[in-house]
Amino acid sequence: MKYVLSLLLLLSLPVQAGPKLYVFDCGLIKLESLELFNLKPADSPVREMVVPCFLVEHAKGRLLFDGGLPRHVADSAEPVAIEGGSLVYDRWILDQLADMGLVAGDIDFAAYSHLHFDHAGAANSFVDSTVLMQQREWDAAFTQEQGFIDVSLVEGLKQADVRFVDGDHDVFGDGTVQLILAPGHTPGHQLLLLELESRGKILLSGDLYHTQASRKLRRVPTFNSDEQQTYASMDRIEALLKETGATLWIEHDKSLFDTLKKAPDYYD
Repeated sequence: MKYVLSLLLLLSLPVQAGPKLYVFDCGLIKLESLELFNLKPADSPVREMVVPCFLVEHAKGRLLFDGGLPRHVADSAEPVAIEGGSLVYDRWILDQLADMGLVAGDIDFAAYSHLHFDHAGAANSFVDSTVLMQQREWDAAFTQEQGFIDVSLVEGLKQADVRFVDGDHDVFGDGTVQLILAPGHTPGHQLLLLELESRGKILLSGDLYHTQASRKLRRVPTFNSDEQQTYASMDRIEALLKETGATLWIEHDKSLFDTLKKAPDYYD
């Protein structure tokens, strides 16, 4: 009888839902060519790269993954010129979070695939979050000259609660949200592997690949920190995709992004 009562009690407890994934539009990069990405004009018709931000809502907290373009781009009434192209950003990520009733202080964790300006543009706004950072990414950003890193965008992290990790990291301890180390684009580049109850497993690419052609042709951008590391990371991630059955979302792929549900809608 005691066993039956215990079983009934367990059955009456609410089932803990799995994580939710929210997708935000955090800018657009318009380019004249893809030469920097080691792609010739005939290799790909792509000339626009979307810049997403992601929010993972888990029973144990919220995680922001990637911080989009800097705020000054969102504040500009006109496209912001860069060498070989321009930047556009319609609404700042904090304004988009506000639509969901969230402020920066509601974000428990922040992680960035890497610290290039188009992935860490909002980093200084989330210094009250616990920052999950590969030690080697931190060291390279603040002690070495790295292209496409604007230190002013991440300077605030020096006052943040930074939890350094070395390699893969299980964010919430249950295997549903994992940072996957894949160096080469930058020294501490990482991806995010999610296991959603309905949608299944999704792997957010960071900048392992920038376009579908990058993946198909195995092209390493000319500005990557380590070409051979990049190839090794490509091999490791392709093996992981086969092993887990996860779907790879190439973050900058606008053709994919245009098909995705955007916040406040979500994937679960």
